[in-house]
Amino acid sequence: MSADVAPAGAQHDGDSLAGFGYKQQLDRSLGRFSSFAAGVSYISILTGTFQLFYFGFGAGGPAYVWSWPIVFVGQLMVALCFAELAARYPVAGSLYNWTKRLGNRTTAWMAGWMMLTASIVTLAATVLAYQITLPQLWSGFQIVGDGTGPYDYAVNAVILGSALIVFTTLVNVFGVKLMARINSTGVFIELIAAVLIIVLLAAHATRGPDVVLDTAGAGEGQDLGYLGAFLIAALASGYVMYGFDTASSLGEETVDARRTAPRAIIRAITASFVLGGLILLFGLMAVENIRDPQLASSTGGLQYVLLQAAGSGIGRIFLLAIVVAITVCCLAVHTATIRMMFGMARDNNLPGSARLAKVHPRFKTPVVPAVVIGLLSISILLINIRQPQIFTVITSIAVVMIYLAYLLVTVPMLISRLRGRWPVADDGERHFSLGRWGLPVNVLAVLWGAGMAINLGWPRREVYNATEPYHWYLQWGAVLFIGAIALTGLAYYRLRQRHRTGVLPDHAAAVPAEA
Repeated sequence: MSADVAPAGAQHDGDSLAGFGYKQQLDRSLGRFSSFAAGVSYISILTGTFQLFYFGFGAGGPAYVWSWPIVFVGQLMVALCFAELAARYPVAGSLYNWTKRLGNRTTAWMAGWMMLTASIVTLAATVLAYQITLPQLWSGFQIVGDGTGPYDYAVNAVILGSALIVFTTLVNVFGVKLMARINSTGVFIELIAAVLIIVLLAAHATRGPDVVLDTAGAGEGQDLGYLGAFLIAALASGYVMYGFDTASSLGEETVDARRTAPRAIIRAITASFVLGGLILLFGLMAVENIRDPQLASSTGGLQYVLLQAAGSGIGRIFLLAIVVAITVCCLAVHTATIRMMFGMARDNNLPGSARLAKVHPRFKTPVVPAVVIGLLSISILLINIRQPQIFTVITSIAVVMIYLAYLLVTVPMLISRLRGRWPVADDGERHFSLGRWGLPVNVLAVLWGAGMAINLGWPRREVYNATEPYHWYLQWGAVLFIGAIALTGLAYYRLRQRHRTGVLPDHAAAVPAEA
């Protein structure tokens, strides 16, 4: 499968980009499926559900799956707001550029800084999913030891993850067309595999759908009862259903982006909800023993259920599809992070901006950001070797920061609505619009984002310091780390970078000569 190229509207898209002050330099060649695939692959239902099922099940029992539709509804409110923005501002580094036009430059820089930092850590965290799946596919992938040593899994995860980051770096270096071909093919495989997994699990169901009412005794003895357990378990769904804005991050490389990106955002989150939800439901219905401790084990989880239902032969074929899904998910995360770094650097808003914003004349892609992000992610991975608890803290914090970055878009957007500045004046074209539903949807998006950020960052030992040794700085890691990142970034921008901000000459659109 190749990237669907439709160059007919490229000139019009380039003229539209010039209206935002930028010159068209990236390769505008992506069509509708490529845009949709970018959002789907970042969310990656097979990666997220299979990587985090054990955590949600272990914290909340079978009833934890109710968090899936709840998170979907909340994130759909955010996605609808983003779809409106993608239709108006189809620019690389979407969140950063949206906030720049909705609020002030400091808020925009913070949105970009939080998203950029979080995305680099997210890439490092996501590649660790290889360790959960590859050794179950073939024991030879356990390169370090036999899995019995105290650091065998952690060190092996770093090796496998680093190899994947090298791959995503090389693909992104050689251009968006290659990325789109691989990503679209991977998403096609993932979607087909997801449907087949749903059919397989449904065919092996041993109990009815009422299993979703089983709390498995979770929450007993806690102050908040099952609600407390459910809030923890809900993180498993919250960790998955984001990244749909990737379709808009590729706006400068998408043909007819004003129409294509908004649809891709909504379709990506909806398809992920439907397929992921059915996998979780039928997985619970198919497992032979709902009290099997393997379901709450990081070495078992949903992979264990799949192998149990399909047998080792067919099950391994599905595990291979999950490996493909993990690969394209990491590719999409890396790609979106590059566009954020490029978008900020083009405005001279990062150290070494001139190099970071340089587009390769042949590949039409920012090469330096691809390499820098890859190296930073591998460096972060090294923390996992002997301090896996610290890495768990950092990866959880990365998701909190992404939700905060989303808030730095939806809050200024809500303020603009309340002040009568949104939607902006019609430019003669019809764009995706929520119409009269815009205000209530925006309010719900802000309330949801704030609530989820609080739940994600809540200093609970079960999330941030689940096993010994217990340290207060791990339990309060979210508050401390995010506070440090935010304050450091704000101080750097206000004291130094804001005095240099401005579109680099090589990227500035030509100003038409006066008649």
